[in-house]
Amino acid sequence: MSLTLTSPVTGTAQTGFTSPTYTLVSDVAPDNSNGKQWAVTALGGTQTDVAVHTANKPFTVTLVRPKVMKLLGFPNPATGVLPFVPKNTWKIIVRKGLRTSDYVGPNAVAMATLNVDVPAGDATQEVEELRAMLSLMGGSITQLSAALGDSIISGIF
Repeated sequence: MSLTLTSPVTGTAQTGFTSPTYTLVSDVAPDNSNGKQWAVTALGGTQTDVAVHTANKPFTVTLVRPKVMKLLGFPNPATGVLPFVPKNTWKIIVRKGLRTSDYVGPNAVAMATLNVDVPAGDATQEVEELRAMLSLMGGSITQLSAALGDSIISGIF
């Protein structure tokens, strides 16, 4: 199974947006040894003043997997207890170029990063538990998307 995004991606609710969609094309991730990236080339729905990806104003989504999967260590021979459980970190990164003022100057890049830290070994031990965690996360992001956008804009939590 390949980890991929299917274009177009349906966006979640945001104040002032109506049925947002994002058409993607495959791109090269900054570290292409363990990442996949897509750039937004077209917008759908109502998203006034939103720009698609350009070299000086990026609009990308990147999926990153661990470069090397960490494994469980060996338990203490006397106690049978594992000294620690390493984590394998997966990431989703969305980058969006923004103009920072009305003055002439460079664009800045806003970045949203979601890390998923999975204890080594658990990916095969409790598949349903991991799927439930990811299901709740996705549903929570979908449900909170507009409110999070409003909070980031207003500064009110």
